[in-house]
Amino acid sequence: MNIAFFLLPKQEVVWLTMDATLRQTLERMEHHRYTAVPILDHAGGYAGTLTEGDLLWHMKNNPQISFDQTNKVRLSDVQMRLTNKAVQIDANMEDLVSLAKMQNFVPVVDDMNRFIGIVRRSDIIDYCEALIVNGIDAKKEMATG
Repeated sequence: MNIAFFLLPKQEVVWLTMDATLRQTLERMEHHRYTAVPILDHAGGYAGTLTEGDLLWHMKNNPQISFDQTNKVRLSDVQMRLTNKAVQIDANMEDLVSLAKMQNFVPVVDDMNRFIGIVRRSDIIDYCEALIVNGIDAKKEMATG
């Protein structure tokens, strides 16, 4: 199966650039109720995934930053602790499933490493569930057939 079938396109994804501020990031993540968002570089390439934990650790390790000062801190100053890998749009389902085990979503890039969207883990699980249910139904039909 082609992973493009599962793709949530960039236009429908909440993402940020390295120039976004800590405050902008917190507000967007809170508004959308996300715990992680993709981060893009200046060329539109996938730079990594920022998590709530990254933001909390940054604030803990920089006690001089009060909430009022979060509009002065850029994401480029925040260390991303996880290395969420992206897949190429022509990747196979096995690659997608293996990454989805460890990531809430899998970023998808084109052949120039430009971010084009994500595949959500929930969509992959739904697909796998359908395969299992259909496989069980087929076995039942063969047994009663």
